[in-house]
Amino acid sequence: MHIYDLIIIGAGPAGITASVYAARKKLDFLVISLDIGGQAAWSGDIENYTGYQFITGPELAQKFQEHMLKYDTALKENEEVLEVKKIGEVILVKTNKADYQSRSVIIASGKKSKELGVAGEKEFKNRGLTYCATCDGPLFAGRDVAVIGGGNSALDAALQLVKIAKQVYLINNAVSLSADAIMRRKVEEAVNVTVLNNSLITAILGDKFVQAIKIKSASQEKELAVQGVFVEIGLVPNSALAKDVEKNSKNEISIDSSNQTNIAGIFAAGDVTDVSEKQIIIAAGEGSKAALSVFHYLSKNNFN
Repeated sequence: MHIYDLIIIGAGPAGITASVYAARKKLDFLVISLDIGGQAAWSGDIENYTGYQFITGPELAQKFQEHMLKYDTALKENEEVLEVKKIGEVILVKTNKADYQSRSVIIASGKKSKELGVAGEKEFKNRGLTYCATCDGPLFAGRDVAVIGGGNSALDAALQLVKIAKQVYLINNAVSLSADAIMRRKVEEAVNVTVLNNSLITAILGDKFVQAIKIKSASQEKELAVQGVFVEIGLVPNSALAKDVEKNSKNEISIDSSNQTNIAGIFAAGDVTDVSEKQIIIAAGEGSKAALSVFHYLSKNNFN
């Protein structure tokens, strides 16, 4: 079996940037990912990525992809990594389609959406309930929808939907919205957004498709007629694939300043790690740092 210098798991901002740096260092590497763009591709309007005063998430993800493929990068798309395990000096990467071997690995698998854990969620997934406003928002043109959450991702979803939906209900279980001030102001100015603070969703109702949600506040429990539910209550790291790697209490992969994990040769970058802030530009920077650290690791150990 061919042994790569490096396998990069994930093709979001961290993984794609790592691939660019790996290509420039002439490493023999492979990128494995379910999709291209990661969380960036799900974002709406981006106004804080250096060099672009304004760009949409899908547009930025496309720029990332074009940059990566400029180097004729070996890419396995639509492939899910199930396990990363070091055996001797070689790291085994097992996917749902094949097994691969490498001298080093960068885990840049990002995060996935948290689930609500309420009645009706599984039954109505992709039948009115979704975790991606960018992907599915256009399907709800002219309809009443609910966005669950009060942070940046929830308000980003709401601001995308105000241009599409008839009415947007923002269901927030805290006393006030926690998103950035600029996003809160935009939501407050939107005429078709209703914010319901101190409200908890308890069930999703419908027949073949979503027809309503049940919400509970301090004073009452009621049903709210909606045809769409967008879940935006946060993210959890895609770290289960690395069972032997040290993680923190949030299941984020623990790394040092060089993106090295507790296992030599296994590095990590981006939102799957315990880096303190989760931003596209930070993930990209971490990806470049991880790739440079891999290059030094391989050189030091005479692997390249």
